[in-house]
Amino acid sequence: MTRPPLRLWKGRTHHKRFVPFERAFSYEIALIDLDIDRLAEAGRMSWLFRVNRPGLFSFREVDHGALDASISLRQWADGLFATAGVDLKGGTIRLVTFARHLFYKFAPLSLWYGYAQDGHLAGVIYEVRNTFGERHCYVAAIASARSVHAAPKAFHVSPFFDVSGQYRFTLREPVSTLDVVVENIKDGERSHLANIKARIQDATTANLMKLALTNPLSSVGVTFAIHWQALLLWLKGAKYHSRPSKPVPVATVAASDPPVT
Repeated sequence: MTRPPLRLWKGRTHHKRFVPFERAFSYEIALIDLDIDRLAEAGRMSWLFRVNRPGLFSFREVDHGALDASISLRQWADGLFATAGVDLKGGTIRLVTFARHLFYKFAPLSLWYGYAQDGHLAGVIYEVRNTFGERHCYVAAIASARSVHAAPKAFHVSPFFDVSGQYRFTLREPVSTLDVVVENIKDGERSHLANIKARIQDATTANLMKLALTNPLSSVGVTFAIHWQALLLWLKGAKYHSRPSKPVPVATVAASDPPVT
C-alpha cells in the first residue's frame, strides 16, 4: 500500500540519566514523516504545511541532506546508505523529523528510513544534531523488524557527557507506532537513555491546527526543554565538558545487531 507523502507522529520522548546520579524527564513531541521524492505533493496536502516556503509548519530541503542544495536529498541519502552497503534500487526513503514551526527548527534526532523496491525496510540513517548547529549521522543496514545498531560515539551532543563510549540504537519498523531507543554505553554500563514513542496521525488540516493549538511552541519547546534540563543538571553538580572540534566525517557506519553488553 502506498503511504501518503506526509504523515504525522504524535507522542512523547523520555530521557533518563544513570551516572553519576539518576535523573529522568519526558515531554510531548510531534514529528512529520515525509516521502522525500514526493515533497511537492506533501506541500499541497494542507494550507498549514508548506515545502521550501514559509508557513505555520514547513519543511525546507536545505535543513537536511547536503545543507546547501548542491545535491538532492535523494542523492545525499542514497550516498550515505551506500557507505553501509545498502542499495535501495530506487525504493522509498521517508524522513521523520521535527517540522519547521514558523521560522524556527531544531531536530535533535531525525530518522531516514530506506525501503527496498519490494517494500521492506533495508536501512536507516540516524541524523543527530546538537544545539551548536552541528550534526553527525550514524547509518546502518537493517535485516529485521527490530534491529539493534552500535557505533562509537563520534559527536558532542551534551556538555555533560564526553565524546567516548558508544551509542546503541534499538529500532522497530514504523507502521502505526514509532519506537526508537538511543543509549549511551561507556565501560559496559549505560549512562543515558532516550526514547521516542509515538502514534501515527493523518496530516490533515484539522490535525495540524490541533497541533498548533495544543503544542504551540513545537520545536522551540524542545530547545527550551534541553537547556532547562541542562541548567538543572549543572545546578545538581554534573561535570561540564567543553565542546571539542566537530568530527571530520559526515557519518559513521553502525554495526548491525551487535551483542548486548
